[in-house]
Amino acid sequence: MRENIKERVMDIAQYIVLHGATVRKAASVFDVSKSTVHSDMTTRLKRMDVGLYKKVKVVLDKNREERHIRGGEMTRQKYTKMRG
Repeated sequence: MRENIKERVMDIAQYIVLHGATVRKAASVFDVSKSTVHSDMTTRLKRMDVGLYKKVKVVLDKNREERHIRGGEMTRQKYTKMRG
């Protein structure tokens, strides 16, 4: 694996753990696709640092469980703005 990819994987993983960030948020901060972040966190990180992988997995699992709540809140805000 190239050194710049290793650095990116570790930087994104630390950002997710530190900020409790979603895959989408991490992708926007690091200017990569959501697919890249997901691949980095589920495949590459597991081979590089199992301890950090487990911490990231906890955050991502929590975000996945709360996803429907965030989506519903965004929809509510959208229609509140439209009403006026």
